[in-house]
Amino acid sequence: MNDGGATQDAVTDDEQGGRWAWFRRHRLTASAIALALVAGGTTATIGLASGEDTPPCRNIPASTRALAADPAAATRALDPGDDLSRFDAVRDLLRHDNPCGDGAKVLGAVVEAATRAPGPRTAHTLAQARAAFGVAAALDGAELPEGMAPAVARMLADYVVDEARYLMHDDESGGPAVSAEAAAPDRFGWTPYGRFLAPGEAHTDFEYEQPYGPAEADPEQLVAELAEDPEALAILYDAERAYFAHYLERLTTQGGDPAFRPDPKEKSDYATTSTTWPDNDLEDIAERVGNLMKHRAALAREGTTDDLAAYDDAVRRHLRGTYRAAPRQVTTRPPMAAIAARPVDGPVDGDPMDGRHQLFTVFDAWARDRGVPAGRAAAMRQIIDDAYVRGLWLRF
Repeated sequence: MNDGGATQDAVTDDEQGGRWAWFRRHRLTASAIALALVAGGTTATIGLASGEDTPPCRNIPASTRALAADPAAATRALDPGDDLSRFDAVRDLLRHDNPCGDGAKVLGAVVEAATRAPGPRTAHTLAQARAAFGVAAALDGAELPEGMAPAVARMLADYVVDEARYLMHDDESGGPAVSAEAAAPDRFGWTPYGRFLAPGEAHTDFEYEQPYGPAEADPEQLVAELAEDPEALAILYDAERAYFAHYLERLTTQGGDPAFRPDPKEKSDYATTSTTWPDNDLEDIAERVGNLMKHRAALAREGTTDDLAAYDDAVRRHLRGTYRAAPRQVTTRPPMAAIAARPVDGPVDGDPMDGRHQLFTVFDAWARDRGVPAGRAAAMRQIIDDAYVRGLWLRF
């Protein structure tokens, strides 16, 4: 693609009305585009699209392209701010219905540059975490241009702990992201942002809802859009399964949180125990895996794809492999990027589209290796099963 000029599809003067047919059919739209470009002093070029009802493609500005190679500048551009005062600018930069040429991949590269850690052992900064929220909110309800989905999926995978804990919007949440200090466990070993968090890492709060504002980040809706791309679904599926193994291997032999300290003032029958929050977290992870399989099935049910077998084959080609929990308790607390980049332990066992089988194979081996009491293992297995089925069948 030539950055300085528009990409034009070959259009001939035929029975469809000739080279300028789209402009004749859409005079008002064409006039509005021309006026907007003139009024704004914009030099962007617009190319002709090939589809009869497809609007002209838009070239991605050179200034946006440059962000893909400058992570610090990309983060500044996509950081909506603590008060989301820059959210409109983020949305305007990212949302393009029909970018020309490689424009969709360029936008995806900008997303990755702005939000992802530069390496698996590097913690996310607060600005990167806010940018991840800004991206998710800016793309809420959008139909992503072809080629952008894998990059956005890699962003969500980089924040797999934060994405997995999303349940619903929460007007009591304090902002789009929290600092490492705010996310740190209290003296009882509890934090609302998850277990086994890396010290020094900021976290995106996808549940944040801006009061009286347009910015809402809904990972569930975004994943539904991403799932139309088999590579994107494979990236997310790998991340959730990697997180499942990562989480299990850090639990005690009782399936509990080793950092938990009971609150002596909590005396009710509903007092929190060392297994309370691990059970909730495992529910969230299993439900996310069920969600992915739900979105896959919806592609065929809703007619998005007429060849589910071909889609499944494409997913298999992009899956990295199987992730097994270590046979001994692990005490390290790596950043989220390390979870998604976790090395595989072998090829996928059995049908990868049977998410329940994938979860149980890993869980049963972990419970056996760690000597988890039969009663506790059975209870955990049931929690995982219920959550997976809920994620698979619950419509949104």
